[in-house]
Amino acid sequence: MPFSEFLNSRREDCHALVRELSKTYSYVGILGADVKSTAILANRKMTDINEGSLTECGFVVKMHDGRAFFEYSLDDVCGDAKALAEKIVAAVAPASRMADLQIKVSAVKDEPLVKSFSRPCDFEDYSEEQLLAFAKEIRDDILAQDERVINAMVRISPFTVSKLFISGNRELDQFYSWVNVMGVAVFRDGEKMVVTQEGTYSNLMKEAMDGMPALVPVLVEKARKLATAKPIVPGVYDVITDSSISGLIAHEAFGHGVEMDQFVKDRALAKQFVGKYVASPICNMRDGAASAFSTASYFFDDDGVLAGDTQIIKDGILVAGISDLASASELGTEPTGNGRRQSYKRKAYSRMTNTFFCPGTDKLEDMIASIKHGYMLFETNNGMEDPKNWQIQCTAEYGIEIVDGKLTDNYVSPVVMSGSVPELLKSISMVSDNFKVIGAGSCGKGYKEWVRVADGGPALKVRVKLA
Repeated sequence: MPFSEFLNSRREDCHALVRELSKTYSYVGILGADVKSTAILANRKMTDINEGSLTECGFVVKMHDGRAFFEYSLDDVCGDAKALAEKIVAAVAPASRMADLQIKVSAVKDEPLVKSFSRPCDFEDYSEEQLLAFAKEIRDDILAQDERVINAMVRISPFTVSKLFISGNRELDQFYSWVNVMGVAVFRDGEKMVVTQEGTYSNLMKEAMDGMPALVPVLVEKARKLATAKPIVPGVYDVITDSSISGLIAHEAFGHGVEMDQFVKDRALAKQFVGKYVASPICNMRDGAASAFSTASYFFDDDGVLAGDTQIIKDGILVAGISDLASASELGTEPTGNGRRQSYKRKAYSRMTNTFFCPGTDKLEDMIASIKHGYMLFETNNGMEDPKNWQIQCTAEYGIEIVDGKLTDNYVSPVVMSGSVPELLKSISMVSDNFKVIGAGSCGKGYKEWVRVADGGPALKVRVKLA
């Protein structure tokens, strides 16, 4: 599947507009985006094929005048570059006059680089009708597993991304794809109703589809188990987290807290702990679009900065945050490649990508054996963070009780984990040698602006409050 013909046809227009705007501004960068997405759905009552929520096509211009950044979005850049530049300068003039009241930012580095990036993609091998037929087949298989499955849903969400970035010295383009295939079972046993889900994901459609049939019995068996789940007795427990819950902690505990646009605004307590212990010495954590391969991986960010791999925690010490171009300029640091937008019409923020704890050396079976009484927690439900006070609340779909070093058949659901971030992370006493990044999520920020994210890690042994 090729890079966008539309964006290719606008390269020279972008260069011309950069030249014109550079007569007024010290830095000009233009991002062009052409994203195509589809949502294919099959449940017991209906099937549907719609345009996906990620679909967009347009441009955003980012300018720096030596004092502050300004942005202007538009659907197209073709035509008279001089007239368009004059229109943009006039539109941002009111904000420019306010720049003296803003934080002054350092000059932007615009180092020369011309490069194209791409990943393999097989989406053209599959029609929408073929994908819908597959979704119906998996749906029917879920329904056939148990008469207590009263509804089943299968959703296939492919998208392709073409992005072009042009500045005074840079010309970059990238093409990549991703697809999530998700199966859901609605299970009713008497008065008890539970909803479970399992999914696959890949940059290749064939790979994602091939992995889904084997997950159907897993999905329904999990529903049977959860139908027997009891509420947990609130208390402080020794806990083992699966990769999903480890990722949720990484995302909520430190991901948001080290987004450096929050440092600029003094909204993150983590700013005060750079260079200090914030976790157990066996704890290491990273973030970056180049750190792992997932729905959040790309070759360069929306500021034209190459994808990064940032170590956030090293041996328990907070060593770095993640930044976009603007926050890095305001703080006098190098951008980490984390400048991301929901769309070309929305602002770029410092945003997480692949956020995860690094693997350790412990065996999972030894971790379970070390617990007299506690729980192993599974599957992210939701999470909330308070970067200013450094508190978190994370919800797991379910937990399995551990008694005398062995997993039992006792399921609890749901399970809410809460507390102080440093206390939680400093309680980490074991880190498994297995590792997984789960590439299927989304994260909101600003005015509920969403981007694709992934998180994960090894299993962690922690001591934490559960309810």
